Amino acid sequence: MKFKRVAVGGTFDRLHDGHVAILAKAFEIGERVVIGIVSDEMELRKDSAGIAPLEVRMRSLLEMLKLRGWIERAEITIISNPFGPAVSDVALQAIVVSPETRARAEELNKLRTSNGLAALEIVEIPFVLA
Repeated sequence: MKFKRVAVGGTFDRLHDGHVAILAKAFEIGERVVIGIVSDEMELRKDSAGIAPLEVRMRSLLEMLKLRGWIERAEITIISNPFGPAVSDVALQAIVVSPETRARAEELNKLRTSNGLAALEIVEIPFVLA
């Protein structure tokens, strides 16, 4: 493993192959993976009709992590802003993103460095057909 702590975030609604791919990469390169799951309140602000409630998304995520043997290395946090704990967690070393979320990670790194923290290594996986 390349990093001690890696971040990944998302809505994790109706888990599909893309979610599995991004999490698989995070667990491949990280000893511990901080998974930020978007709160219901944040989804409501985005006007995301049809998104399952947090409780349902969390249950599915936990089941998948257990099934793949990743649960012991996972740290799940509910995020209610675009960056979650990644903006201030000094121990994080990398973030795994898709092409769709790379710009957000670059914005995150600007915030981290302006606050005196090290930028995260951005690990981008390709899009996966879900």
